Amino acid sequence: MTDQLKKTPLYENHLALHAKMAPFGGFLMPIQYKSIIAEHKATRSGATLFDTCHMGEFTFSGPQSIVDLEKVLSCPVHSMEIGQCRYGFLLNEQGGVIDDQILYRKGDTSFFMVVNAATADNDFAWISSHLSSETVAENISEQTAKIDLQGPSAPSIAHKFLEKPFDHLKFYRFMDNAYRGKPLLVSRTGYTGEIGFEFYGPPELLRTLWNDLLSAGVKPAGLGARDTLRLEMGYPLYGHELDETTNAFWSGFSRAFGEHSFIGADAVDRTVAPEYRLSALLIEGRRTTHPNDEIFAGDENVGRVTSGSFSPSLGCAIALGYLKNEFSEPDRTLTVQTDRGNLNASVTTLPFYRDATGRKKLADFLK
Repeated sequence: MTDQLKKTPLYENHLALHAKMAPFGGFLMPIQYKSIIAEHKATRSGATLFDTCHMGEFTFSGPQSIVDLEKVLSCPVHSMEIGQCRYGFLLNEQGGVIDDQILYRKGDTSFFMVVNAATADNDFAWISSHLSSETVAENISEQTAKIDLQGPSAPSIAHKFLEKPFDHLKFYRFMDNAYRGKPLLVSRTGYTGEIGFEFYGPPELLRTLWNDLLSAGVKPAGLGARDTLRLEMGYPLYGHELDETTNAFWSGFSRAFGEHSFIGADAVDRTVAPEYRLSALLIEGRRTTHPNDEIFAGDENVGRVTSGSFSPSLGCAIALGYLKNEFSEPDRTLTVQTDRGNLNASVTTLPFYRDATGRKKLADFLK
């Protein structure tokens, strides 16, 4: 089984750092280096570095690219500015999520897309099957590496390595920059809630940047901390909050939907209340829930957990789950049934963690 798993360009670097490796999305990935909690707190207070080379990357270009992409994406494409990123879904006809993605507009008719690792090949085949002959699609995942520098110290650290000014870069924007005289795409989308950057480039260049950032004092962080960080922000994880059998409208991510016609649009009727709603749960104590744990209001089964963890920032357990709409209002008291007994829970609002820096101005961190 292990022999069939892919390895990122940084695999040997992780072994040298004694990372705990485990399968994720078809890759052997670092789950933690020393401590998930320590890596989590380092991201919230300083800066950490994540290997995200496992993600998939595609390019699209041609005079029909906007029209074609709007057929398959729930988010509007025509209104994007050059240099802007936009989050959206790839949906099936039933409104289930084939994948979530982030689209980058590089030019009038040229785009760059980032998708999840486990679904990348299927995503590319599915999108390609819906493109006109005038749109050129390329899967550039193999030749593209990606690392994420996250945390309030990230801007001042990046300033030492990036060759072009970037203090103007807004949230969900990107730019072409340079490092060691070579081109580097830099964006600000984030998955931790903290201010930071995604760096894209050829594998050899990103290996060098990884080593330079660690030499500058940045701590590596694994997928364990990445998961607790995104959960505190209420960000979805494909295969947990999002899948092909759960209606995308139930997720509550209204910003992922445009008013245009796209595959699955008829199944995500936003004019009526959803049957279920993705909700945030504060769990009493430190014991955690697990995906598919059932949620009860008295004797009535009202939902299921999709993600659960101990929150290092809040000091208690938290969870995301789908609740029947009428049970999703804040402050409602519920019970989560786990294999180790029942846990008391209360519905709250997202995000769980409310002091994140992700949307703040870069210039404020470069003074």
